[in-house]
Amino acid sequence: MKNHEQKRILEGNLVYLKPISIKDTDIYLETLFNPETRRLTGTQAIFTREQIYDYLERKSKDTTTSILLLIIAKETNQVIGDIALQSIDHLNRNANIRISIENQVNRGKGYGTEALQLLLEHGFGVLNLHRIELNVFAYNEKAYQVYEKIGFKKEGIQRDALYYDFKYHDSILMAILEEEYKEKYKK
Repeated sequence: MKNHEQKRILEGNLVYLKPISIKDTDIYLETLFNPETRRLTGTQAIFTREQIYDYLERKSKDTTTSILLLIIAKETNQVIGDIALQSIDHLNRNANIRISIENQVNRGKGYGTEALQLLLEHGFGVLNLHRIELNVFAYNEKAYQVYEKIGFKKEGIQRDALYYDFKYHDSILMAILEEEYKEKYKK
């Protein structure tokens, strides 16, 4: 992905996160056409540039129920993926998190782990959330292991939840609670 002028919101040792904007339409569209990213995320729809522009415009105005951020590698200052905290329910103090690391060469380097930890810290420490959940498809074993290592616990399986590549696949529901996060990271 391309280099991009950055406004850092959350920063770690390997990556920093910045809000996505309509200026990022082409970068975001590029990720939606990567075959491996589409498979790992279960993305089936085909999007036009205009649809992505409209989506990003809506997301940039919605600051109460979702946060959509680009993941940038500090070493190269290059966009390597995106991460979102979505369906934020302030009344029940829960949300859903999702992440996508574009390009196989950027996977397995700790970028996704650090991005998740940065957004979890924000979710629990700033937004005062109690529970953050995610879904991972059963065939994405590496992601499952990363989520488990971070502290997410398997809560259940949604059987045959995704039809992709002429087959049905299970979706695994995982979550981490505020006290589990604090116990693991705030010793």
